[in-house]
Amino acid sequence: MHAITIPEPGGPEALVWAEVPDPVPGEGEVLVEVAASAVNRADLMQRMGFYDPPPGSSPYPGLECSGRIAAIGTGVSGWAVGDEVCALLAGGGYAEKVAVPAGQLLPVPEGVGLTEAAALPEVVCTVWSNVFMVAHLRPGETLLVHGGSSGIGTMAIQLAKAVGAKVAVTAGTAAKLERCAELGADILVNYREQDFVAEVERATGGAGADVILDNMGAKYLDRNVRALAVNGRLAIIGLQGGVKGELNIGALLAKRAAVSATSLRARPLEEKAAIVAAVREHVWPLIAGGHVRPVIDRELPLSAAADGHRVLEESGHIGKVLLIAGS
Repeated sequence: MHAITIPEPGGPEALVWAEVPDPVPGEGEVLVEVAASAVNRADLMQRMGFYDPPPGSSPYPGLECSGRIAAIGTGVSGWAVGDEVCALLAGGGYAEKVAVPAGQLLPVPEGVGLTEAAALPEVVCTVWSNVFMVAHLRPGETLLVHGGSSGIGTMAIQLAKAVGAKVAVTAGTAAKLERCAELGADILVNYREQDFVAEVERATGGAGADVILDNMGAKYLDRNVRALAVNGRLAIIGLQGGVKGELNIGALLAKRAAVSATSLRARPLEEKAAIVAAVREHVWPLIAGGHVRPVIDRELPLSAAADGHRVLEESGHIGKVLLIAGS
């Protein structure tokens, strides 16, 4: 088969379309013939040499895919060759085939095409596990999402609104904020021109955000704590603003607040399977009912993955960038 390889870390040009050995499904795995994958920030970090795949996983980038089951390993039940699926991956999505643990498979949800289903697994599992399973967002609470127009952000807005929460977002352009509003965001903050702490406090009558989903890390740590409501929960899922920040524990104590930081890629298989099962139970019906949809910025050939990386680095996109196999 062919896959995007990374012979040496570097810029987008480091991604090389090459012929590689076909994967073989092991015990508890299925082989998926990939229809599409999607570009995530973690893929850019891997390309630059900052985020190695977990031991034993595929060396190729790509944390999600959609496609059809081509073969089934031993010990797998409930799936059949030819089933249309999408999958959460530890790597290997930028390839024509990938071996996937059966617990990380999802059926393509009703009302979603096979290609666009590739936009779902990573963002839905990230948002559901952090905002709902860890931070326990409840109806009537306020969620602040940084990077509201990203793949993660567009999904977080929709899921929060679907459960009856109020949503605040930050984004850097009027066009991005307008798209967030179309998805249901109630409080729109242009981070280039406005202070999100002051805007959230103003919009909530001084209460602050009950849950914050943060992709920035160190740069926003102090302000995020200040923006939290009493009993607020800060969920950190990214490090775009640095890895080391100063935490005002006094402010955290005064608000009886909590800070969590999680990632999906290196979690044990049973933890990933539990998240995927929760997503299938809670989110797939929302998608089938038309309450939640994948937001796709553009589709590119899988062999042109470097162009997809450039799109993310320029940050002009809204939603997901898909990579289409066989094109």
